[in-house]
Parts: sequence; structure tokens; C-alpha cells
Amino acid sequence: MKFNFLFLFIFLFSINAFAQSPSKVLKQAEKALGGAKILKTVRSWQKVGKITRIKDGAEGNFIEQVSQPNLYNIAYDFGGFETEKGFNGKSSWARDSREGLQTLTGRQSVDFQAEADFRNTLWLDYKKDKSKIAAAGKADVNGKSANAILLTTAKGVSVKLYFDAVSGLLIREEFPFGDDKMSFDYDDFRAVGGVKIPFSTKFQIADEKFEIRLDDVKINPQIAKAEFDFPKLSNEPLPDIAALLKELQANEDKVEELLDKYSFTQKSTKRELGKDGILRETDSETTQLSFYKGYRIARVVEKNGKPLSEKEQREEDKEVQKRVEEIEKKIAKQEAKTVQQSSTGTPDEEGRRVSIAEVLRASNLVNPRRERFRGRDVIVFDFEPNPNFDYKNAKSFLKFFGKTVGVMWIDEKDKQVARIEAVLADSFNVGGGVLAKLRKGASFTLEQERVGNEIWLPSVADINLSVRVLLVKGIDINQLIKSYNYRKFETEVKDAKVDEVKNQ
Repeated sequence: MKFNFLFLFIFLFSINAFAQSPSKVLKQAEKALGGAKILKTVRSWQKVGKITRIKDGAEGNFIEQVSQPNLYNIAYDFGGFETEKGFNGKSSWARDSREGLQTLTGRQSVDFQAEADFRNTLWLDYKKDKSKIAAAGKADVNGKSANAILLTTAKGVSVKLYFDAVSGLLIREEFPFGDDKMSFDYDDFRAVGGVKIPFSTKFQIADEKFEIRLDDVKINPQIAKAEFDFPKLSNEPLPDIAALLKELQANEDKVEELLDKYSFTQKSTKRELGKDGILRETDSETTQLSFYKGYRIARVVEKNGKPLSEKEQREEDKEVQKRVEEIEKKIAKQEAKTVQQSSTGTPDEEGRRVSIAEVLRASNLVNPRRERFRGRDVIVFDFEPNPNFDYKNAKSFLKFFGKTVGVMWIDEKDKQVARIEAVLADSFNVGGGVLAKLRKGASFTLEQERVGNEIWLPSVADINLSVRVLLVKGIDINQLIKSYNYRKFETEVKDAKVDEVKNQ
């Protein structure tokens, strides 16, 4: 009986230790910071002050600024050594006096864009953004009792927030940045334009520690969009973009001819963001792919890491043969009415591989720069919708890309796309919005690799989108696609023997 009473006491105490739900903690924080109504009127802000490097006491200037919907910039210097990072709505970038200017990729890019979103709107739009919040327990932050909340974005970026248990103020943030972690401890809150702003910050990234003291904070200042763009480096040679795209288009045409001679393996993994803020793999499918006269042939060989049964494989092989026969009929009649998903590019109305160069005709190309990527010289530029493009009479895939913004890496020597990141800047309707509607913020990333010393083909695709189907059902798609085991063959798909899948 004593044991049961002790267990009950511990259980009740643990509940009381975090009595407030995550949503209540956030509501209390909103009130403490000035109120949700006031916070939602903040469209931009700029902070200026001094930064001190703890290890040697070096001092320098500090500036941080944001402008909605998602622009962000932070810069500081020590004795002329400058460090700066920014997100311009299309791409993330970093610059310092040692490494120079570079476009962020991979987890660093995703993490920094998540930070840019948070700096602009805090957690106010987390439901609309498909993010999740979860309780993360109690913590001691510099001697203050704090309630911890885990905010996880739809792309799986987890931000840990600590709120003073008494005042409700946000006193610590922890952000991932690639393999590193950044933390910000806040103090000395003062009211500026009705909003509580911390004028003292202890900032740490990896093993480097800094202290920031603000001198001035402006709420809703007019900040030129150019403030968030790539710094203009003097004497940097710029490529002839028009000539580059012409060569890119010519090379894409050659790729079309080569595709009929390549097969490869592809593993597609679906992921789902749980209520606890953890992104988990739910199921996967492995297929072997070939191209027959420019059309994709997909043969499923594994599901959730297990080979198909003999019966399932026979049925799958019948479907492959049927697909080949359908392609022959389409070519003979020159009919192409169905949209087929292409793993090597964005599909057009004929189910064939669409040239990236053709897609870019619907875009404006800005901020060209030279960088190194995967050990090769690349030309990088941002793209955005071209207001002068005739979208009304364009094919649907061009209409879609006409609403995207992003960044592209082109191999300077081979004139092939090495990487592309894109975000849907506005909602996109399919069938006038009756069939489906892709919500603003949908994103995808595609990386390609050099194969056989002659062709660039996909290696990784990361897709994250939310779509409403038939005006009712909402579907969230978070998918990682890996393509590998590329091999060349000369026989027709319908006669070719498919190799066994190699796990990756």
C-alpha cells in the first residue's frame, strides 16, 4: 500500500511539474511579449549593437534584420573579419573573410530557412505551416525555471524554445545548423513599439561563444529587399546566362537520346511528422527503372525493404509489359494524354522528361555567381517568376514553375544541372482548383550526379508539399527519393533482363 501511494504521489507530481499544455505556454508567451495582436503587426525589424567574442574579448559591430514573409540577414565583424548569413526568399547564403561567399545546401540550407521563418513570425503561424509543437519538459535556464517546447517544421527541423515559467518570456532558443547547434539566451527585455525585445543575448554556435548588446531596435522599418541579397563582390566575373541556358538546352537534348540506354534503381521513402514533433519513415518502395523511347518504365521489386512475393512479382512484370505496349501505341498514334511521373525531371503532358532549361523560360534569373560544389566549378543563380511570360497559353508544367522561386547550381564545364531547390511561392490549382490545389510553400530539392562520364542523372530528391484534393481532402506529402545503381544496356526494355536490386 505504501508503494502504491508513493507511485501515485510521483505520478501526480510529474503532471503538476508541467501543468500547462504547449499551446497554453505559447499563449502566455504571446501575452508576455506584447500580445498576439501586436506581434502580428510586426512586418519587419532591425537590431543594431555590439558583439563580443568570449574567448579573446574581441569586439565588433552587429546587425540583424528581417522582413516578411521570410527575409533574414545577420552580420558581424571582428577587426575587419566579417561573418554574414542571409536568406533572400529563394536561397540561403553565407560569407566570411576566410571562406568567401557560398550558397548553403543540404541540412544547413533547410535549417537556416527554418530560422528565417521563425525570426519573421515566431510560432504564430505554426498550424498553417503544418508544424508541430510538443512539450519538452522543465529546464533551468541561467537560474530560472523554464518550460521547454519543441517546435518541429514540416521539413523536420526541430527548434527548442524555453519560456520563463514566471514571466512567460522566451529566454532561450536552440536551432540546428547542419552538424552544429546554435543557442541564444535572452535577457534585459525592454518595450519597443509595444513589443518586448531582449537587449542582451548570449549566442553560441559549436564551441564559439559570443555576447551581444543592442544599442538600437526598430520595429517595422522600411528595409530594401536588396539588403537580403547576395553581397556584390567586386571583380567577380559573371557568366553570360543566355548563352549558358542555350548550351544547357542543347545538352538536355543529348540527355534525351542517352536515357534510352540507362536503367537504375530508385528507393522512395515516405515520412510523416508525428504529434510529438518527430519525423519518421512510414513506408518505402524500391523500383527498377528504364527508359523506353523517352518514357519511364518502372518495375517494383521491394516494399518496406522486403522483396515482392513470386505472385506479386509476376503481376508486376505483366504490368511492365503492358506499359511497353501502351507506349508503342501512343507513339504510333502520336497520342500523349496522361501525365507520367518522371524520376529524372519534371513531367510534362506527354510523360516525357522536361528540360530544366525549358522550364527556366518562365523565370527571371538573378544573382549569378561562381562557386564550388561537390568539388566542381559551378555557376549558381536564383530564379523567380517572370512577369512577362505568357502563362495563360503555357503548358501546365510551365505554369507550375512560373509560380516557384529557388536556386540552381549548373556545372560550368558540363553545362548540366547539379542541384536545384524550389519553393512554390503561390498556390497552384489543378483543373481550376476543382481537382487539386497545391498549397503555397510546397518545396522540392533535386541533386544530380555525373554517370558514365557522359550524363548527369538524379541521385536525391526531397519533396515536401500539402495538397487539397477534390475541394475536400487535404494530403501532406513528405518523401525522400534516392536513385542509384545506374547501368547502361543496349537491349529494349521489354526484352531486357532486370538485375537484382542492390540495397542502399
